[in-house]
Amino acid sequence: MAELTNKARRFGTAPVFFSSIATILGAILFLRFGFATGTLGFWGVILIILVSHLVTIPAAMALSEIATNQRVEGGGVYYIISRSFGLNIGATIGITLYLAQAISVAFYVIAFTETFEPFFSFIQNRYNILVPRQVISVPVMTALSVIILKRGANLGIKALYFVVAILFISLVSFFFGKGDYEGPVGLMNFTFRNQDDFFMVLAIIFPAFTGITVGVGLSGDLKNPGKSIPLGIISATIIGMLVYLFVTWKLASSASPQDMLDDQLIMSRIAVMGPLIIPLGLAASTISSALGSVLVAPRTLQALGYDRSFPSRKLNYILAKGRTETNEPYNAALITCVVAMVFVIMGGLNMVAQVITMFFMVSYSSLCLISFLNHFGSDPSYRPLFKSRWYISLAGFLASIWLMLMINLTAAISAFIIISIIYLSISNHHKDRKGLEVIFQGAFFQLSRNIQVYLQKSKKIQIGSWRPAVVCVSKNTFNRPKPFELIKWISHRYGFATYIHLIEGYFSKATNQKSHEKLQKLIQLSEIEESNVYVDTLISPSYTSAIAQVIQLPSISGMENNMALFEYEHGNSKELCQIIDNYALVKAGNFDVCIYANSQKAINFRQGIHVWIKPTDSENANLMILISYIILGHPDWKKGFIKIFSLCKKDEKARTWEEIVRLIQGGRLPISLHNVEIITMEENINPKTLINEKSANAGLTLIGFREEMVKQLGEQFFQGYDNIGDAIFVNANKYKEIK
Repeated sequence: MAELTNKARRFGTAPVFFSSIATILGAILFLRFGFATGTLGFWGVILIILVSHLVTIPAAMALSEIATNQRVEGGGVYYIISRSFGLNIGATIGITLYLAQAISVAFYVIAFTETFEPFFSFIQNRYNILVPRQVISVPVMTALSVIILKRGANLGIKALYFVVAILFISLVSFFFGKGDYEGPVGLMNFTFRNQDDFFMVLAIIFPAFTGITVGVGLSGDLKNPGKSIPLGIISATIIGMLVYLFVTWKLASSASPQDMLDDQLIMSRIAVMGPLIIPLGLAASTISSALGSVLVAPRTLQALGYDRSFPSRKLNYILAKGRTETNEPYNAALITCVVAMVFVIMGGLNMVAQVITMFFMVSYSSLCLISFLNHFGSDPSYRPLFKSRWYISLAGFLASIWLMLMINLTAAISAFIIISIIYLSISNHHKDRKGLEVIFQGAFFQLSRNIQVYLQKSKKIQIGSWRPAVVCVSKNTFNRPKPFELIKWISHRYGFATYIHLIEGYFSKATNQKSHEKLQKLIQLSEIEESNVYVDTLISPSYTSAIAQVIQLPSISGMENNMALFEYEHGNSKELCQIIDNYALVKAGNFDVCIYANSQKAINFRQGIHVWIKPTDSENANLMILISYIILGHPDWKKGFIKIFSLCKKDEKARTWEEIVRLIQGGRLPISLHNVEIITMEENINPKTLINEKSANAGLTLIGFREEMVKQLGEQFFQGYDNIGDAIFVNANKYKEIK
């Protein structure tokens, strides 16, 4: 963005301070502070000043902090937000900020017109003609546009010094003046009235405190932005707040509430030579504020164009194009003047003030949020020379959002909706740019780290109830996706899952590159499947060494992995033998073990999950039921069900039924008793025959096994289930209680 910078870079701190303070002590001070004090009383306005600065001071500190952490170029606040939040977020907020700045030009021109109030009153009283304010405001806006388009920033900065001098004289005249009204003596005698109008008045006068963006808008023209921005805007904010506190006291003690409501130029009746000095101060402050806004807004728009924020390439080129070596944003200034002229023609000082308030609240809340997240995220590259505090930034963010909602709930919600639409439009056009995830990336990293450390230290995660933390390692990820789907179901709501894609071989530059490529494919697969599975790759010379590594991995959930999932293709003896050979290795780590027999059949979710419980499954039964319940919680199984088959001796049928019923009802399991079948075991019937017969069409079949069976029968135990589809053989490390 160096092209947006004024190569001359001729300004120091003074223009930042003077442009900010001239905007802060502007139209609202002369035209609406009397109205505010007359409406709410001394303490009501004091509260508004303090509440408003709960937003503006944190915003000024956040802005100063961010500005001293990076090289600030042209574009002011927009540049800072876009380089901190990303271009899509920056453009969204930048557009709203630009509108606030452009409308501010109209606001100050309309306010300037009020200095001609004696002229309008004279015409109405003498000739009974109600002259519209646009008779003055439109020519003034036209003249201002011509001046800015011809002379640019140089004239505006030179005029600032003259304007601030007049403003200073006006304030001195006001404070040394004395009105006819004898106000209360002692601060405790002042009042706070009309509390119901508090937020309405705040919305009208809040633009009085928004001058910091004007000073920052000159960033591309500053010799040392990192020094000038913090010093200029923070000093302007603090001095402006103090002046407003004293102005409120002076108004409340020098004029009656009714006079302040009836006469918007009440300050002229209090100040020394008020009828001359105060209108002159109003004219100077409003023109300077209009100059400041009309200097800053085009630079924001120019920066938006330079970043190709708009969908039209030609429009971006036109907006970004500057003039002469100072890179004056001529085209952007022309558009800004047109926007301002539209609002000048519309008129309505209070209405325009409330619109500006909403736009600035959004910008200030964004600045505070950036600062807070940078503190919380602890990015090593975030090393600002000026440092705020995270709690100050957080307070500023919350205060601005709260004030928006309290001022006008409908307008606030509308603003959020409009911003969302702008963001979605920009993100759709610039899909290659980072979006919202950039904002919270560092914060999520820190939050995740702290939570995991806490969980590890607390050792409380196993207290209460069991939940699966399953880990699966496979080298057949992309040609056999079912195991990935299985752990996706397990981790959807109740559990945690880690999926490791195995790359057999020794670690080298080539295998490392291959690992990164496979990981990207895994992440894409995870996004397509909309899973909560954590995916990774592992380079290992053998299947056994890979398992030894994987079972020692910490879980990202903060708890220990407690379940290992193996998978093999149904009927593939070589893969099954490989799993059996490593079974003892996994059991040494006290894992529950699930061996997934992956068939060629498509899973029929409507046929449900079948759970087979044998007399030897005293430890496995509850784990199988819990796994089936967890899997059934995934949307893929929304039309599925759980069916339990329990094998028992003939004389134990009644007792087995009672135990199953007690388990289902006591555990509040979504299993219909109609889906429970007790089968008495006949000597001449092999359980495998029953399973093949009754679960031939099941979506998924769960079968328990014990360690002794693996040792005695080996692969033979898992064979002979040729008629069923996908099956999970389950071995519990210990009994799981269903609460």
